[in-house]
Amino acid sequence: MESNRLISSNKNYSQILNAKTIVIKIGSSILIDPKKNILKNKWLNSLLDEIAFLKKNGKNIIIVSSGSIALGKSVLKLTSSNLRLDDSQAYAAIGQIKLAQSYDLILKKYNIHTAQVLLTSDDSQNRRRYLNIRSTFQSLLKMEVIPIVNENDTVATEEIKFGDNDRLAAQVALITEANLLILLSDIDGLYEKDPNINPNTKHLPLIKEVTKNMLKMASHTNSENSKGGMVTKLDAAKIAMNGGCEMIIANGLYNFPISKFSCENGKYTRFLPKDDVKTLRKQWILSIKTKGKLLIDQGAIKALINHKSLLPAGVIKSFGNFERGDAVEIISNDNEKIGQGLSGYSNFEVQKIKGCKTNEIREKLGHPGRVALIHTDDLVLI
Repeated sequence: MESNRLISSNKNYSQILNAKTIVIKIGSSILIDPKKNILKNKWLNSLLDEIAFLKKNGKNIIIVSSGSIALGKSVLKLTSSNLRLDDSQAYAAIGQIKLAQSYDLILKKYNIHTAQVLLTSDDSQNRRRYLNIRSTFQSLLKMEVIPIVNENDTVATEEIKFGDNDRLAAQVALITEANLLILLSDIDGLYEKDPNINPNTKHLPLIKEVTKNMLKMASHTNSENSKGGMVTKLDAAKIAMNGGCEMIIANGLYNFPISKFSCENGKYTRFLPKDDVKTLRKQWILSIKTKGKLLIDQGAIKALINHKSLLPAGVIKSFGNFERGDAVEIISNDNEKIGQGLSGYSNFEVQKIKGCKTNEIREKLGHPGRVALIHTDDLVLI
């Protein structure tokens, strides 16, 4: 196909050719016809033709796909967009079957087998489950199978409400140690301002760090079938970059979208991975959704930079509803995130011991406590 020649000869984006494992996330806004709530079959065939080409050329491919709720609505001929949460979960269960069948039927033409993997972001928070998931992916890729990953919407209530497939795709990239994550969406990358409001705004082709200004600029955009927006994509970028995986945001509305954005004049945004790739455990810690924040003082920041643990004495305030073992953000006085770690105490306990010296912890809690609020082995600096 013409698209395959473009991919194979393209010099503009050699990272596709160099990557061993590629995660491709497909958003509902490009997969589903918003008026009919049906799959865009011609578009999907064109993308899977490209994916089959990459697979035949030795790439490990993992697809993270949205669209199950919209397809469930289509099966039952539902047109209403105002669904109760339990209804959304039920439609997701119906749509999952149709979605998996669609991928499988098309890829069978290329003698490529698929497997369905249902995950939520919570699955990566338990270390044992994380390792089991990684082993499953490793086995599937070794068998030359393409995993089709969907959110398990029947239990992932928060994901249905807010949309977190971008973050889930980044977690899958870290779990599988992917070299490249491609987010196919209805926009061709990151801009200085919202291009829907400011059509002349500047496109940003290369990002080395996701800044606070970028997060502030990013706007939430919700369509009937697509949840989330640029904010979730930037969250995904931070996860991928910190884990050593390059990420791309590209416009997937066109047929043969990979060829389209990777051609000489293609427009997309690259997010470059950090040089100091974390260990697998550190990657796992970074991938966990945080449940609170710890505001720490300058002395504690210096200690963390010197690879020390976070002690209660360095904590000024704590926020959120977290328990022992939950992931929390570590922030500075100007609300800048400087790290993430697993808390050795609940927020209820932190409220009692924040600012305390080690020999004061027993008196505050009524029992001997741990010296470190977050041990250095359970902490990652951003």
